[in-house]
Amino acid sequence: TAVDPARINLLFERFISVERGEPPDIDVDFEHERREEVIQYIYNKYGRERAGLSATVVHYRSRSAIREVAKAMGLTRDVEDALANTISGRRSGAIDDAHIREAGFDPNENRLGQTLRLAREIIGFPRHLSQHVGGFVITRGRLDTLVPITNASMEKRTTIEWDKDDLDALGILKVDVLGLGMLTCIHKSFDLLSQHHGQKLNLSNVPAEDSAVYDMLCKADSIGVFQVESRAQMSMLPRLKPREFYDLVIEVALVRPGPIQGDMVHPYLRRRSGEEVVDYPSKALRNVLSKTYGVPLFQEQAMKIAIVAAGFTPTEADGLRRAMATFRRLGTIHTYRQKMVNGMIARGYAPEFAERCFKQVEGFGDYGFPESHAASFALLVYISSWLKCHYPETFACALLNSQPMGFYAAAQIVGDARKHGVIVLPVDVNHSNWDCTLEPGHGDRLALRLGFRQVKGIKQTNIQKVITSREEGNSRPFSSLEDLCQRSKLLPTTLKNLAKADAYGSIGLSRRQALWQVRRINPKKLPLFIETGENITEPNVKLPTMTPGEEVSHDYSSIRLSLKHHPLELLRTSLKNEGVIPMVQLNHIKNGKRVIVAGLVITRQRPSTASGIIFATLEDETGIANVIIWPKLFNRYRRETLASRLLFVEGVLQREGIVIHIIAKRLLDITNRLMALADPTTEIKKSEDTAAKISEKIYLSRNFH
Repeated sequence: TAVDPARINLLFERFISVERGEPPDIDVDFEHERREEVIQYIYNKYGRERAGLSATVVHYRSRSAIREVAKAMGLTRDVEDALANTISGRRSGAIDDAHIREAGFDPNENRLGQTLRLAREIIGFPRHLSQHVGGFVITRGRLDTLVPITNASMEKRTTIEWDKDDLDALGILKVDVLGLGMLTCIHKSFDLLSQHHGQKLNLSNVPAEDSAVYDMLCKADSIGVFQVESRAQMSMLPRLKPREFYDLVIEVALVRPGPIQGDMVHPYLRRRSGEEVVDYPSKALRNVLSKTYGVPLFQEQAMKIAIVAAGFTPTEADGLRRAMATFRRLGTIHTYRQKMVNGMIARGYAPEFAERCFKQVEGFGDYGFPESHAASFALLVYISSWLKCHYPETFACALLNSQPMGFYAAAQIVGDARKHGVIVLPVDVNHSNWDCTLEPGHGDRLALRLGFRQVKGIKQTNIQKVITSREEGNSRPFSSLEDLCQRSKLLPTTLKNLAKADAYGSIGLSRRQALWQVRRINPKKLPLFIETGENITEPNVKLPTMTPGEEVSHDYSSIRLSLKHHPLELLRTSLKNEGVIPMVQLNHIKNGKRVIVAGLVITRQRPSTASGIIFATLEDETGIANVIIWPKLFNRYRRETLASRLLFVEGVLQREGIVIHIIAKRLLDITNRLMALADPTTEIKKSEDTAAKISEKIYLSRNFH
């Protein structure tokens, strides 16, 4: 990476050591759009007889178990879907009879009861052998003399039948070839900067320690920024107040299950802010923990503590690291407890301190983060922040062109860019390319033009016909829908999808006019007869203008965002009458006050460290709000929490500095109002289930676990 390990003072034994006598642990992140290129390069360089993707064992989880048993028991597909939808998240949680009843089924019915019992039995069982996401085996001798090499379902890929534990036991090198979306985004940002500003940047020469970048991060202005765009990270940024690169290293590592479960987060923040005295039991531990105010945050620190405070050898410390890495699966870290605690006591440390140290080390068993990884990730945090701070239109353009990736969908990326003063232009047949582009001619700033990649149902090969025909003949623009059809030879389906996306603005057609004209076009008309006038010409029809609600609904349905209005803007009057306030007003409300908000549910999170708490992020036309839903409330409002696209929340405002949360007390699913926007003739009381099914296809939310 571009991080200097000498300057950061990383522990080399974390990567490789003489005592280990085993291959090093190598993970390499590549641009996610070019990862397959790297995979094929490895095959070509080392040969398929010496290189192959390792296997991984896929186990039954609750949802897959209930689906497969339902099939075997002969239940219909709609029943199977309904049962699977009672499982929230992807983990192997319990199949709850109460949730089955909530879905309208009787768990005591003979066949259904047997289905549920069998599904519960096979949860956790191996299901099938799959290829590892990127674990490459590379051997000096022929691999095919050791293990069968098989063709994967993906073209030009071959795999072996051994998983990572098999390879560890045999001492065979495995290199993880992983894809990282932000690397793609940064590369595309650098290309755009070179094209439009003449700047030649790479990961190592972006201007360092820019105070404006840290000012932006301290305000939690980090939508789209690598690693620090989640709700938890955005809540941490104003509390941590990063002012230098190593602060970002801390930020990346701090909001992790390991530090959270090890009770390291609050002590670190108190000590950093001067609210708590930093006390080092010995000079040796000061050298290890001074950078993190006496709180161990990294795997390397845990290893160093074991060496300097408990008398571990480097080999034993590495064994501790391996135990931390496999804690959830094998649970072997407890075998080091007595040695570490007794070793620290023997060297003069208090028993309570020794126990606390081991507890913190044990916390690393759940996703403890290495300092080396945190430093590399922090560099990408800084670079993506620098791009967002100084070139928001470039960063937003590159983000959109790198989707799918990150925490937020295109609607939030575009909305945030517009709040930063970026001019965003719609998809248009005369101006757009497949990718989003930057256009000059809008004052002293470049405008962001949405690309055809945003349009649902459009293939790049078809769009290339539009671009090619547009560029031919001295880039003569299309003058009409008929002109576009004749020159590009597009099929009616593609023309209709472009009409749905309102992409004919430059030729003077509204969405409804374009949809009407697309239906009139006969692509099989011969040009000879058109030129001689021997064709049927239909009279022009005066079409009713679409309402703003219809326009917005069609926008979200076709391009997943709207440049015209936010849906909540159109519902604001009715919501105001119900006491709902805009999100922006939350900044002026005192801590502990009761508030009512409503917004599109853009993300839901249920972290393993949160004891069942769900964090939902709501968005209206003025901003976002983070809502905390406690387990007891979730059990009461389970359907509203998991299924709603538009959520009404009554709760108590909780403030810590500029960080604001709403502790939910009452939830109401008002998704049916979104459907009423799409069709003004729809009754607002239409079935909630029907509204949810329609709206979930239009207004997407992202769920993380």
